Amino acid sequence: MYSVRRPLHASVAAGRVPGTGTIVRNARTSQGLTLAELGKRVGYSAAQVSRYERGIAPLTDIAVLRRFAAALTIPPQVFGLAPEPQAPQPRHANPFPMTAGSPCTPCSTVTANPGQEDGEDPVRRRQLLASLAVTAAAAAAPFHGGPAAQSGEAASEDLLIARVRDAMLGLTPGPAAVPAGWLRTALAGALTDFQYCRYARLADGLPRLISGGHAMAAQAGDDPEASALLAGIYTLATRMLIKLDDQQLGWMAADRARVIAAGSGNPLIAAETSRNLAVLARKAGWHSQAMSIALTAAAHPGLRGADQRLAAERGLLLQSAAYTAAWSGDKDGMREMTAEAAAIAARLTGPVLLRDHGGGFTSATVQLHRISAEYSVGEPGAAIAAASQIPPGSLPTTERRARYWTDLARARGLWGRRDDCLRALLTAERLAPEEIHARPAIRDLVSRLLLSGRTSPELRGLALRCGIK
Repeated sequence: MYSVRRPLHASVAAGRVPGTGTIVRNARTSQGLTLAELGKRVGYSAAQVSRYERGIAPLTDIAVLRRFAAALTIPPQVFGLAPEPQAPQPRHANPFPMTAGSPCTPCSTVTANPGQEDGEDPVRRRQLLASLAVTAAAAAAPFHGGPAAQSGEAASEDLLIARVRDAMLGLTPGPAAVPAGWLRTALAGALTDFQYCRYARLADGLPRLISGGHAMAAQAGDDPEASALLAGIYTLATRMLIKLDDQQLGWMAADRARVIAAGSGNPLIAAETSRNLAVLARKAGWHSQAMSIALTAAAHPGLRGADQRLAAERGLLLQSAAYTAAWSGDKDGMREMTAEAAAIAARLTGPVLLRDHGGGFTSATVQLHRISAEYSVGEPGAAIAAASQIPPGSLPTTERRARYWTDLARARGLWGRRDDCLRALLTAERLAPEEIHARPAIRDLVSRLLLSGRTSPELRGLALRCGIK
């Protein structure tokens, strides 16, 4: 058994309780184990074990704590755990629970359910599905999807947000019943529209999907496949709302996606909902909570296995954590986690993975994230150098390629290269005009160019097309 000069559990009993990461580090070093050796025992990388020990990643998940206790042969009581699990985990418990210290969304507060080790309260999931069913029933009508956008109509971000909001609140007529096959096909089409930055089409199609998902909730209840489909709809809505910088509605969509995903039993879907929550927390300025959400999800045993998509999702979550480190000014942490994501990408083979999640996961997309991260820590030269290593055509979607040019534009602007910044923006506009015209962050950049120096016909024309007067 584990022992030191004074047994650790005796210190706990005496009231001098170190953090769980400190307990792990002390136990590991006393046994002469390296980070890599302990990582092999518990199924994590040496870098992840180090993050647990340093408190960067929260070590609060009961299953993970038991794994460390077994690997280090220390009693689980040292971590404040009962000698034996209190009860088996429910069938569809959330594989990516919110942890202590994670932000509560404006929509709800997550509470632990007595009798289960971790995970989302299944009662709350049933209540949410029931409320969606009531919403669908109240608005039931022959399903024509509401008024479609007129041909040639420019759908502003306000139109898209308003329609999505009304669909989420059940304020627009919806169907009495929707076949799951129709929803799957429509979701695939909406994901393609997102990847090609066709936001006018999404202003019509995404609200129809949400209304259809509400109707499906009335039909299917707590069915895992239906939960996966509905969570996917709300995940796409969250990504679009994040892009349009509507955080309040984004939190509402993200919370629904997370709760519903708990019933799907699908670790990829659950992890993607966690990634969106981490993005929202980061944008709200809650950097430690954003880091906690992303790293906890990346380390979860549900993302271990032979399926390469599981490794790719871990990589996406590490990218998110790295970007959060950049926002909080942690340059070394950002580069460490970016390198870890790049190592995962280098080990993967075959086609682009998770195109419908974060726009795909490849070595090129990891490098794309590095452009944003280096810019965010105030290193525009490093951001431009990172961009020079990516052929834009190697990025898997139009949305990702547009992101390349807008991130490069921001880095060039920070470096004082206004003309080069404008050229990058115009390239992005030719590639994905709706992306440039709709995103508040891009309009802010164009406004700064107008105010920071001389203007040109090209800049004034871009400003006009973005609705800046």
